[in-house]
Amino acid sequence: MTFGEQPAYLRVAGDLRKKIADGLLPPHTRLPSQARIREEYGVSDTVALEARKVLMAEGLVEGRSGSGTYVRERPVPKRVARSGYRPAGGATPFRQEQADGDGRGTWESRSEQAEASGAVAERLGIKPGDRVMCTRYVFREAGEAVMLSTSWEPLDLTGRTPVMLPEEGPLGGMGVVERMAAIDVVVDNVTEEVGARPGLAEELLALGGVPGHVVVVIQRTFYASGRAVETADVVVPADRYRVAYHLPVR
Repeated sequence: MTFGEQPAYLRVAGDLRKKIADGLLPPHTRLPSQARIREEYGVSDTVALEARKVLMAEGLVEGRSGSGTYVRERPVPKRVARSGYRPAGGATPFRQEQADGDGRGTWESRSEQAEASGAVAERLGIKPGDRVMCTRYVFREAGEAVMLSTSWEPLDLTGRTPVMLPEEGPLGGMGVVERMAAIDVVVDNVTEEVGARPGLAEELLALGGVPGHVVVVIQRTFYASGRAVETADVVVPADRYRVAYHLPVR
């Protein structure tokens, strides 16, 4: 193979991908069989199989047991807005994350005490094994799961205070900035690191994805005078949502 030349299976996958994008293979259409691909492109069964695997890994097609491989419906991506701090007045965490804010969003949450893993401890500036409050969220829009979030707060800061449980008590659901202010901790900075990876099995199950789908992962950390007071992983399905940032100009 000369420099710059693609392997045969990628060339076949590329041509099929183009047909899908151009509408020649519309959603719900059966992908050409392995034998048809072999004959049409003059390749081996192995090449035909690998080309189909590429399209499946990209989420363009899906296998149906006993029926074949079909082109998937491609949803029009919606926006998930990120805008730093929520406005004063008690906006909920979900309202901050949603672009439209039309009130259709709901969420489920569960909090439990846990020991900080090495990665979480590093982000919070504490020791591995230190106690944290771990809260897991599933956010829904019109009933559809659109986002997952797992947050950790050091219990040496919030333990035995009215804000120990993020979604309970007088400030339940008010968000990190407002809750910390209630215990005289002034949040003055937030960082977000954005990356992408294949979704974990449990994430894709919750989000309605299929194995191999990519998710956007946002690692968010709130700080007060340089001390991390909360860190979270926000997970968004990349094939259905785009993360949009609204940043003030100073």
